[in-house]
Amino acid sequence: MIWVIVILLGLLAVPITIELMRTSLSDKRLAEAPGQFALLSEGSTHYQWLGPERGPVAVCVHGLSTPSFVWGGMAKGLALMGFRVLVYDLYGRGFSETTRGRQTAEFFVTQLDDLLEHESVTEPVTLLGYSMGGAIAAHFADAAPAMVKQLILLAPAGIQQLGGGKLAFARDTPLVGDWAFLLAYPTILRRGIKAEAGLPSSVENITALQQNETDRRGYFPAILSSLRGILRHTAEDAHRAISASGVPVLAIWGADDDVIPLDGRETLAEWNEHAVQTVIDGAGHGVTYTHTDEVLDAIRASRS
Repeated sequence: MIWVIVILLGLLAVPITIELMRTSLSDKRLAEAPGQFALLSEGSTHYQWLGPERGPVAVCVHGLSTPSFVWGGMAKGLALMGFRVLVYDLYGRGFSETTRGRQTAEFFVTQLDDLLEHESVTEPVTLLGYSMGGAIAAHFADAAPAMVKQLILLAPAGIQQLGGGKLAFARDTPLVGDWAFLLAYPTILRRGIKAEAGLPSSVENITALQQNETDRRGYFPAILSSLRGILRHTAEDAHRAISASGVPVLAIWGADDDVIPLDGRETLAEWNEHAVQTVIDGAGHGVTYTHTDEVLDAIRASRS
């Protein structure tokens, strides 16, 4: 009987041990990071400016699993359009600090608000949000509509409720859910990254960068915290408030997206009849970096 208990305890310890063995952010790695760091209310945040110093500001918010390097091609294109582009890493991703706070909508809105204050950005910005970043951007536009000149949503989360299955079980089940998530999700994510390795990308070596991210300590707990926080509910109230405030919205969808289904268009149209929506044929969830030129064309058209 005692051997059964030992084996069970060993199995329980496996995902936790693997997480503890992952690499933490070292001073050497932080020193090699591009851009700069800001010590904000919840921790250190890595950010980078691109484009002309006096251009209108565009702020890019990345998604659940891929940090700010996902904007590499988009940021260059926006800079060529005349924008002064700000990209940054959400807490627990990229070079930003891993924090203990539950990653709710308010948590992420505070990070962005802190960063804009740190950088003395006081004029309204063009706010772009990709995947989970779309939910963050929507909540920010709801909280501070006067600070948003245009809201651009790329394959946005927050439109539909996360369904059942393994992720929902991990989200809704304390302790056991943590164990199951740390045991299974790293393999699922790495398999998904590998499956997309052959896709075109405006971000050089994006597959290797994404794989490297999965070796970082605190990365997977941050993802789980987001599932239990900002992604637990839809952003319906925020979108309805944005519609009432008159903030212009452009939503860009991938026709073949199997992460954020295309039928989210109808839901968004119900919440905000003023939103302009466009679909990019042949694009999946990686629309931001696989179909960068088409996304930039849609943004140009919305500004003309």
